[in-house]
Amino acid sequence: MKIFTTEDVRAIDRRTMEVDGIPSRELIKRAARGMADEIMARWRPTRPFVFFAGPGNNGADALAIATIMMGQGYRPTVYLLNIGGQMLSLDCRTFRDEMLSSGGQVNFIEIKDQLKLPELTADTIVIDGLFGTGLREGLQGGFQVLVRYINESSATVVSIDIPSGMTGDLNPDAINRNIVHADLTLTVEFPRISFFLRDNADLVGEWRVVKIGLNKDIIKSTPSSFHIVEEAEVRHLLKPRSPFVSKADLGSALLVTGSYGMAGAAVLSARGALRSGVGKVTAHSPLCCYEIMQSAVPEAMFDPDEHKLVVSGINPRHDYSAIGLGPGLGTNEMTFSALDTFLKVHKRPVVIDADALNCLAARPYLLQDLPVLSVLTPHVGEFDRIFGDQPSDSVRLMKAMEVAHTYQVLILLKGHYTALVRPDSKVYFNPTGTPAMAKGGSGDVLTGLITGLMAQGFKPEVSALMGAYIHGLAGEMAEEEHGVYGVTAGDIAANIGKAIQSIMKPKNEI
Repeated sequence: MKIFTTEDVRAIDRRTMEVDGIPSRELIKRAARGMADEIMARWRPTRPFVFFAGPGNNGADALAIATIMMGQGYRPTVYLLNIGGQMLSLDCRTFRDEMLSSGGQVNFIEIKDQLKLPELTADTIVIDGLFGTGLREGLQGGFQVLVRYINESSATVVSIDIPSGMTGDLNPDAINRNIVHADLTLTVEFPRISFFLRDNADLVGEWRVVKIGLNKDIIKSTPSSFHIVEEAEVRHLLKPRSPFVSKADLGSALLVTGSYGMAGAAVLSARGALRSGVGKVTAHSPLCCYEIMQSAVPEAMFDPDEHKLVVSGINPRHDYSAIGLGPGLGTNEMTFSALDTFLKVHKRPVVIDADALNCLAARPYLLQDLPVLSVLTPHVGEFDRIFGDQPSDSVRLMKAMEVAHTYQVLILLKGHYTALVRPDSKVYFNPTGTPAMAKGGSGDVLTGLITGLMAQGFKPEVSALMGAYIHGLAGEMAEEEHGVYGVTAGDIAANIGKAIQSIMKPKNEI
């Protein structure tokens, strides 16, 4: 599913009105109906509702919602901020007049000079309709004071379309204390790019999309650099198997992994690869991992390094279909040199994770030797160690887009919404996963899974996209069985097959 910039959404709105002959008032009414239904489904009329409506169309949305709720027995207090008395948009004036003539019970205050701040208690539901995505600069003056007052209250806050003061796009200069902190954001037609960044989680809260029937052909024809992965896309990419298939048809994966005390990482990455459906898995590890690997993952072959404790050389004995490097490798000087030598001669895409990423951080010149379309899978800390400390998630994502293009690699930036950043600057946010997966070894499983998918012939960008989605879904299934506190990385690996089966089975099948 495409995620659009603020300018793109405005253009889609405008074109829908032109092509379908829909006035802006009708789109506001559609949005208001969906949002009012969501609000009324959550809270009863006995709760005190305080609306803050701004002078533009976000304020018009708020006034329209209040009118609908009044018709259902709610008695809101509505503050319309019309500083100077000449600020209201045409739609805002129209919905103000409609609300006042509706016959419902409302305590309406139009503010033309100075707002006397109302009392907000823990029982209050605040509807934030001050400013939407049209705001181009940070809030100033009295609006800033009001937003800080709302944030400091104990009220429950619902923001219309977007928390006031926030932008829908990447914004490295945002000051969070000057932005409404919503508990629930009801956004129109599409989620916004900014919703997928950790820095904005406390601003957006829970978010829900309210559909208003924008023209589908216009949406389809509007290009976008940002997407959210959907299950149907992954289902389309997965290949059904012929009954005559053999292991030779399904590729061979090599995992360069493990060191003394870190054999578990080798085990978990091998299990992730095996569950991907790849034909053969080999682990290249130091001799100290031999007995553990042969006992814990007998399905994987073992290729011993000459050194007993660390990987000292990476010289694949066969022409493996895909290679993944990093889980549990450690950062021994011999391992640094082995990775350096390997990257200088290997020209096909590889998966780089964990200590292989730390090697890149220690020797940044190795970035120049990465094969084109290699997959780097850093979490935030690993990314910053390689590419420098980033002050915010917006800046970090922009940096990821820059380095993906510069080095022609794929960056899988791990987090709640893991972001796959391609060299063409397209970004795909992954929606699956759970806090239960915040355990050591989860990333090792993902490395094996992506390597196994690549070995089966999937392109690196497809393997990374599918791998993140399947991995997250497997984590969700593990949580159903073990609870949010009880999931281990091994549980995630064990559920990969079930996750793939669930994706491939159409939901209308019994």
